[in-house]
Amino acid sequence: MKSMPKMERPYEKCLERGAESLSDAELLSVILRTGTHGESALELSRKILSMNGEKSGLLGIYHMSVAELMNVRGLGKVKAIQLKCIVELSRRISRCRFSEGISFQDPVAVAQYYMEEMRHLEQENAILVMLNSKGKLIKDVILSKGTVRASMISPREIFIEALKNQAVSIILLHNHPSGIPDPSEEDILLTERVRRAGAMLGIELLDHIIIGDCQAVSMREQGIWQNIQQGSYKG
Repeated sequence: MKSMPKMERPYEKCLERGAESLSDAELLSVILRTGTHGESALELSRKILSMNGEKSGLLGIYHMSVAELMNVRGLGKVKAIQLKCIVELSRRISRCRFSEGISFQDPVAVAQYYMEEMRHLEQENAILVMLNSKGKLIKDVILSKGTVRASMISPREIFIEALKNQAVSIILLHNHPSGIPDPSEEDILLTERVRRAGAMLGIELLDHIIIGDCQAVSMREQGIWQNIQQGSYKG
């Protein structure tokens, strides 16, 4: 990059105009620092951002594994791990911005909070959200990856985690990789089992939210949620 005009080099450009003035490729090149023989860090960055078909750009890096990144000529294990760590750090920073002000009593707010994390997943993941007596987030944990069938997630493991963290109430979330968040019979059965177990333990299930692609369904807000609360659903 030494052949570039000084003010077009990413480092100098950042110092003079701020990081926000850098393109995605320029930001990436600052992290990579070096390229390969005959290819600058900026050229390598552009190549990485053009990979992964429809999910190219920064989102492409999100979907690529360390092993897949290492297949890029010029990316060794250290740089591939650095990129994945930067992606994860960005995700956590984004969540931190919203965690303090979010109302976990509001299904729309909860869905928005987890939307970017879950809507890109290619397999079903289930998340347990644990709240204190003031309705504030204590912790969230991934319950399962790959399937969210009622037969694969037991209320026992959910409430062991909830009791360990002294949760007063909980919310379940899972995604539908199809992008369509309509509840299935399995989703309803799981919700009913967890609701009943929570009622016996004094830990309320506030909601079960299904995440699709930029859309979500709150089972509390569906007519079926009232049926579950009343114990009238027959699985």
